[in-house]
Amino acid sequence: MEDKRANGDTSSCNGHSKKKDVRVWCDGCYDMVHFGHANSLRQAKALGDKVIVGIHTDEEITKHKGPPVFTEEERVKMVKGIKWVDEVVLGAPYVTTLEVLDQNNCDFCVHGDDITMTAEGVDTYHLVKSANRYKEVRRTAGVSTTDLVGRMLLLTRNHFRQGSAEYDIEKEGSSNMGQDSAAKSPWTGCSQFLPTTQKIIQFSDGKSPNPGDKIVYVAGAFDLFHVGHLDFLEKARKLGDYLIVGLHTDPVVNSYKGSNYPIMNLHERVLSVLACKFVNEVVIGAPYCVTEELLEHFKIDVVCHGRTPIALEDGKCDPYAIPKTRAIFELIDSGNEMTTERIVERIISHRLEYERRNQAKEKKEIEAFEALQRQKQTQKAG
Repeated sequence: MEDKRANGDTSSCNGHSKKKDVRVWCDGCYDMVHFGHANSLRQAKALGDKVIVGIHTDEEITKHKGPPVFTEEERVKMVKGIKWVDEVVLGAPYVTTLEVLDQNNCDFCVHGDDITMTAEGVDTYHLVKSANRYKEVRRTAGVSTTDLVGRMLLLTRNHFRQGSAEYDIEKEGSSNMGQDSAAKSPWTGCSQFLPTTQKIIQFSDGKSPNPGDKIVYVAGAFDLFHVGHLDFLEKARKLGDYLIVGLHTDPVVNSYKGSNYPIMNLHERVLSVLACKFVNEVVIGAPYCVTEELLEHFKIDVVCHGRTPIALEDGKCDPYAIPKTRAIFELIDSGNEMTTERIVERIISHRLEYERRNQAKEKKEIEAFEALQRQKQTQKAG
């Protein structure tokens, strides 16, 4: 990877050479922010010093893609919660201009290697590409907002596995939502997300608690990581110095949520939570009941839960009985009414609009991909 400060100007200050921060511009809808968005921003951060994220308004998104799932206020809050983001600008134009880069003192723009277009079929990055102020990072295969919306609309269960089938790659036929690798679009016709230890390392800050740090523990599904989770984790983090999040396995979540929950599988949820700037560590496959062993192993000082109902294990045991006995249990009111179920309700209530949105998006992507292939063939022939 190139030196991220290669383009930075230097100036003399008190006899010392000081390099100018390289400011990187990223923009998009950031609707239903997921670990794919976070991974793109992580890669952008590696190319510079500061990441400035421009977010499109609800009006712009509706014009070019169809109705967003989240409001612009919710989308701004979610992006601000990602650990690699330094500044957020609402009202970014759908077509990225040189003026917007200059207004925000950005050196260049970064986007994934998928194609995004306006309602008229114009590449939204053609201006910055022509000016050589555009860099590309790899899109995270296996996840997109289109895919997540499809999981909710179709109430599919093939995104999570149990036992020996946990890592099987889906081979069922593609739906009109582009749910699997048989879908036609090379971008939102999603391949199975394949987790790796390298990906987890990239998302983790790798820091252990300092001696004397007050350690806070929370646990749950954290499915479709949303603004309610973000507000809850921010308040939990304020109760101590180091926040650990325990994530329940897919079968455990399904046992207390039912239906096709979780919408995102355990591996996807791990990265979504790790991308949050308030989180220091994640316990993958945490026990549903908070045990003495868990408390001792992580030296936990406070255990928190939100205002959502606590399901008893096997209908009998309170999963927080031990921290309550120790008098280290606290209930937190996040002040936010958003839940994963409410997100699903939003999607279901606008089902036809989102189906049309997804179908139109895939159609445009196929056309763009085919045009790109023809262009490559012409260049080879020349």
